[in-house]
Order: sequence, then C-alpha cells, then structure tokens
Amino acid sequence: MKTIGLIGGMSWESSAHYYATLNRLIQKKLGGVHSAPLLIHSFDFAPLEELQRKGDWHGIGERLAAAAMGLERSGAQLLLIGANTMHIVADDVARSIRIPIVHIVDATAERIRAGGLRRVGLLGTAYTMELGFFQERLSRYGITASVPDDVARAECHRIIFEELVRGVIRPESKIAYRRMIADLVASGCEGIILGCTELMLIIESSDSEVALFDTMTIHCETAIDWAFRG
Repeated sequence: MKTIGLIGGMSWESSAHYYATLNRLIQKKLGGVHSAPLLIHSFDFAPLEELQRKGDWHGIGERLAAAAMGLERSGAQLLLIGANTMHIVADDVARSIRIPIVHIVDATAERIRAGGLRRVGLLGTAYTMELGFFQERLSRYGITASVPDDVARAECHRIIFEELVRGVIRPESKIAYRRMIADLVASGCEGIILGCTELMLIIESSDSEVALFDTMTIHCETAIDWAFRG
C-alpha cells in the first residue's frame, strides 16, 4: 500500500472529510484496525483565497508545487490536491514532482463514463464553473458539462465561500442548490457533478432526481485504488 500525500486546507472542512473518507475506505478494504498511510500539507486558506480573487494562479501554482515537493521528500508515493478549483494548476504541480497526481477531473470523468452518461451539470466555485479547465478535461472523455445561469452561479459561489468553507449549513441554501440541480436536469443533464469538495456537506442523493457525482468521495476511492497498484 502506497503512502498518499494530501495537499489540504482548501478548505479544512473538506480536508477533514478527505481524511475520514480515506481512512474509512482502507478500513473497509483491509479490516481490523487498518488505516490509511497519509502525509498532509494543510494550507492556511485565507492567503490562497486572496490569490484566487486576484487571479494569481501562477502564485498559487508555486505554493502548491512547493507543498507537493515537500510531501514527496517526506515519502509520499502519490498525490491528491484536495480541492477542485486548485486543479487549475494541477499540471504545473505535476511537473514539479516525480510521483503521480490523482487528478480529480479524470477520476470523476471515468466514473461518469462508466455510467454511460454524456451530458452532466457542473456545480462548484465560480472559478471551476467559468474558467473552463474542468469542462475541457471532461471533453477528453466525450463528456459535455453545463453550468447554471449567471445568477445561480453567483449564488453557488457565495454559498461555498460564505457558508460551506466555514462549516455553515443553511436550509435556504440547500433549497437553492435543489433549484439549481432541477434547472440543470430540465435542460437535459443526465447527472450532476458536485464540483466543489464542500458541496457533499449540503447536497445529498435525495436532492436530485439524477445521479450525483461527489468529486471528493470519487477522488478518495480512486486514490485508494492507486495506492494498491503495482
């Protein structure tokens, strides 16, 4: 079993679920008191969030690459970036290390394709929904992703940053997400990607009439598969 490196803290709310999910998956796989061999670099999210708002993805890439190199030096044998948005710089991070990165979009796309779906809805931060990196990567798998309208995208982003990353779950926000999902389904989406690792904190399968693809859980499951390869 390989040691997994996790770049987290983006936010710590989702990183806590990464930690719990990875360990539960290992315990389920191996039984007994087994747990996941993990090395974690947990960022203070505030400086990174400021760089996001400024559009300084180069600066973010440098910081994540430094974290990745540190995890590799410490013995990590594969790497997870514990945030969908930060995969904007995943290729830059990959070039800085020799160990493989389990890419969250690839893992999600493979799960969607296995389900026979070709058109999905994408919820996430404004960066994830609007900058195109997620959609472009999905297109390599023959998958098309639609996003909500301008007003709904702004609300989706606001809820993530003002509530979910702070551990706040509000009923009215859950209703707003249900409306976004219903609108995407009505437009022809066959499934919905929860393209922010905090969205699983508020959205459940009962909130959608089509399949939900929880990127955080899919990312962890794929990482555990990789940890036992070769």
